[in-house]
Amino acid sequence: MPYNIIRLNTPKTQPSDLPVLVIYTGGTLGMVYDTKEGQLVPFEFKQVLDLVPEVRRLTFGISFLAFDEPIDSANMTPELWQELAKIISAHYDAFDSFVILHGTDTMAYTASALSFMLNGLNKAVILTGAQLPIGIARSDARENFITALEIATAKDKNKRPIISEVCIYFNSVLLRGNRAKKKESSDFNAFHSENYPILAKAGVSIEYNLPYIRPYAKDSKLELLDNLGNQVAFLKIFPGISREVVRSVLSMEGLKGVVLETFGAGNVPTSEWFLAEIGAAIDRKLLIFNVSQCDGGRVMQGLYQSSLFLRDLGVVSGSDCTAEAAITKMMFVLGQTDDFGKQAELLKKPLCGEMSI
Repeated sequence: MPYNIIRLNTPKTQPSDLPVLVIYTGGTLGMVYDTKEGQLVPFEFKQVLDLVPEVRRLTFGISFLAFDEPIDSANMTPELWQELAKIISAHYDAFDSFVILHGTDTMAYTASALSFMLNGLNKAVILTGAQLPIGIARSDARENFITALEIATAKDKNKRPIISEVCIYFNSVLLRGNRAKKKESSDFNAFHSENYPILAKAGVSIEYNLPYIRPYAKDSKLELLDNLGNQVAFLKIFPGISREVVRSVLSMEGLKGVVLETFGAGNVPTSEWFLAEIGAAIDRKLLIFNVSQCDGGRVMQGLYQSSLFLRDLGVVSGSDCTAEAAITKMMFVLGQTDDFGKQAELLKKPLCGEMSI
């Protein structure tokens, strides 16, 4: 799909520097009030210097690419994740780094999906957004946008990127993209990472948590792995769940994988019928990936008898993987191979820092 790219040189842009590519997908950040219509509409990138005058002080060039039609975050799809990955891959050599402006509701899903598809990534891909539109006086959009740009272009003393992975920057913290979850719908601190430390904290200065940042790999080459299988579903366990509900999910036509959201450290009811339904599904070569309903902690299959049964049946432990990373990882795995055994092996191991072992 062709896109127009608009280049904006700041007064301090160095001719030798590669610019940052800002990709606008949609979302609250890029909205302004249309005084004639009295409603929020997407802003045009030529307005960015008026809306975010701080951009004039940056020392690097910025290029803008916008989807033809802004996408509401709730309408994000695997096809759009693939489109984003292809855009980054196609323009990888021409840009220093990438900032994606995205709606907050599904930002963690997009960040997770991109982390799997952009194999060998050695540049920053930073997703950010806002809880209030950029055209509103109290908006958090300006700080999120400016700091995301600064982090995306940050270099170490050897002029190598400090960040070379997919991240989310929001409300002064930088998080690994496939470790983040949206936790707040009305506060500015919308995203948290309960099972992995923050990668950076932006205060008076930006403090990087270097031991937890994926290190730059000098000889790494980007490989686009954008095949995804969306024949997946969530099954969230709750007290009183019926056999009919479990069976209806596990037996859906064409289904290839289920993320099982379990209690605590990976526990489920030990009813004979429940275990029979899980066992029968795995016998039909349905991938089942066990993640906890808790935001913090991890699945430890075998710690309690109820999770020991799952392990023995062949359910794959998701350890401390988020639900967002788990479902996108399953889509990714299904797109890489049709071999059930290989799919299970890929699920078990960390692919890009999304889970601990």
